[in-house]
Amino acid sequence: MMNDADRYAGRGVSANKKEVHDAIEGLDKGLFPTAFCKILPDIAAGDRDFCNIMHADTAGTKTGLAYLYWKETGDLSVWRNIAQDAIVMNLDDMGCVGSMDQIILSSTIGRNKRLISGDVLKNIIHSAADFVEGLKKYDIHIHLAGGETADVGDIVRTIDVGFTAFARMRRQDLVINNIQEGDVIVGFSSSGQASYENEYNSGMGCNGLTSARHDVLNHSYAAKYPESFERLTPEHLVYSGQKLLTDPILAGGTETTVGKLLLSPTRTYLPLLKKAVQLFKPQITGIIHNTGGGQTKALKFIRQKHIIKDNLFAQPEVFQLIQHESATSFKEMYQVFNMGHRMEIYCKESVSNELIGLSKSFNIDAKVVGRVASSNDGEKMTIESPYGVFQY
Repeated sequence: MMNDADRYAGRGVSANKKEVHDAIEGLDKGLFPTAFCKILPDIAAGDRDFCNIMHADTAGTKTGLAYLYWKETGDLSVWRNIAQDAIVMNLDDMGCVGSMDQIILSSTIGRNKRLISGDVLKNIIHSAADFVEGLKKYDIHIHLAGGETADVGDIVRTIDVGFTAFARMRRQDLVINNIQEGDVIVGFSSSGQASYENEYNSGMGCNGLTSARHDVLNHSYAAKYPESFERLTPEHLVYSGQKLLTDPILAGGTETTVGKLLLSPTRTYLPLLKKAVQLFKPQITGIIHNTGGGQTKALKFIRQKHIIKDNLFAQPEVFQLIQHESATSFKEMYQVFNMGHRMEIYCKESVSNELIGLSKSFNIDAKVVGRVASSNDGEKMTIESPYGVFQY
């Protein structure tokens, strides 16, 4: 059986982005190297009491899955979720350093005009405006600054959707990771239906979608939509699963389809994070967004610490589906997907119950998922799960 690393390489992707990290090794890490986002001096105005933050991200290959679903069903609304995916990948990263208001957002969309209609663009652009408008009721103000929409069919097979965000904020309001021995980790569920969501959220974010798409979906899509995958991918790795996008599946007590389960929009935690930082900032030692790197993301932001996660959430149905279809090792699943919680706050144990109560007021399940110990041999993590104990 092909191992996980070979399968990723065969599809032209990387689970750990080693080449990217190697490329930026040695570059300036900003004012606070352990901060979740790079923080710059106040270049905009030169005020030493302020700082600047700029962040860019995309919906990744989730757009390829949206393309398939749209072509199969004619449902244009799927593109609304893609806009949210790309925006949240920016905003929730910035939220980890305390930047949760007065953010400027600009889009960058590259499409193959022969395949992606103007109606698709309209749905993406209008849904971005709707998402931003919805955050206002939580006193989170995002300003859309336009962007670039380019017809680049020679280099983009279907469509790529990204955003760049910029904020200027007071340094005293920053949350800088300073995770300490004795801290506990409060995890916030990625699945369910938050009070500000309109339907059940499977917990799927924007990471691992190349694997999820090809490992879960049926090979018949390869012949129908050859434009939806990279043509140099070995055929046995192209749509090698059993499922159709429209196959029914039960998740969270609700019947949905495989396509909708995988395309569930990336949940934003900003309404919850804003309240948490307002109420408990002195007791918070770190905020981690479990995106690239999955449950091991925090390893990039600690020094000489051992993170022990021994009380994780039960694996949501979407990750059960991916693991069953792909036969990916559970150790790798925890390193690629959030597996049940995508946001976590490191804090003093004295406020953990209050953070959990605050989360549940937004109808987001939360619990203490682990703790922090010292380490004499660098940064490491232990995940104790029903599927084994894994060391990273």
